[in-house]
Amino acid sequence: MAENTYEGMFLVDSGQYNSNPDGTTSEISTILEKSGASLVASRPWQDGKLAYQVDGHKKGVHILTFFKMPGEGVNELNRSCRLSDIVLRHLVIKHPPSLFDAMVDVLQGHDSPSKEGEAEAAPAAEEAAPAAEEAAPAAAEAAE
Repeated sequence: MAENTYEGMFLVDSGQYNSNPDGTTSEISTILEKSGASLVASRPWQDGKLAYQVDGHKKGVHILTFFKMPGEGVNELNRSCRLSDIVLRHLVIKHPPSLFDAMVDVLQGHDSPSKEGEAEAAPAAEEAAPAAEEAAPAAAEAAE
């Protein structure tokens, strides 16, 4: 059975999370494990006021997770989240493995090779900009 790669965003009550952060995150891990998922990376993403009330809650914490799971487990995950007292809302997105790996690296604080290449290219572009500005007036004079 092939495993797919998923991103999950879980909204939980901020008061409940602040009083027991380890218990809240372990509850989400338990929901994922019961659905057949293997958690790759997880972290709290955003804590603050919600745009609108969700089940009477004005504040919430978003917990971002990345996990691998067979496709059949998504229905069980959705069911478990709806039955949970911890999870107010959730969203699960299937990603291709290459994007999944890059996002997990960023979440875990690893630099991706493309970012290092961009960082090296930026000084070269800055050095080329003054030369292009100097060449522009000369090209304008030659056109006249």
